[in-house]
Amino acid sequence: MLLQYLDYVGVAVFAITGGIIASRKQLDFIAFLFFATLTGIGGGTLRDLLLGVPVFWVGNEGYLLVCLGVSVFLWFFAHWIEQLNKPLRWADAVGISAYSVMGAAKAMSVGDTVLVAVLMGVATATFGGVLRDTIAREPSSIVKPEIYVSAAFAGAGCFVLLAKLGLAQLPAACIAGLLAFVLRGGALTYGWTLPGYKSR
Repeated sequence: MLLQYLDYVGVAVFAITGGIIASRKQLDFIAFLFFATLTGIGGGTLRDLLLGVPVFWVGNEGYLLVCLGVSVFLWFFAHWIEQLNKPLRWADAVGISAYSVMGAAKAMSVGDTVLVAVLMGVATATFGGVLRDTIAREPSSIVKPEIYVSAAFAGAGCFVLLAKLGLAQLPAACIAGLLAFVLRGGALTYGWTLPGYKSR
């Protein structure tokens, strides 16, 4: 149930970011649906293909209905959402928090190693956003100096570590997700970065 919940949260929040992009470009409703669905299920699709398991949304149309519902909502209320402070980036932060844990948890559930689980968490949390920005021709956060991929890595790594130490799945997921959100939120609020490479 926890994995299912995190999956729905991740899909919904990332679908919101896709819909916001469509609203900013003043696209039609089908484009809203396209961007919401692409962003919502993109990371999880990559994860399942790499893990060699059935793609999560193929056997459960609930995920597609979530993307449809988000598209309808944003079609009417995107202008309200845009009045918030950095709505796209904060929604992205929530999605990273949920999906970094979800991706790692699913990899562990099928018996993969610790490193694979962490990488699956990172891929799940970032790939949908990368697809969204690439197709929309928007600058991607993944190539900006602020903490982005690092937040997903921290969330996935923290969950795997706590799970291996024997902590129950729910508190481990909450702690790891909160860590990822705090790191990404700090980057958005205070400009947190990690030291970058300097040419020698």
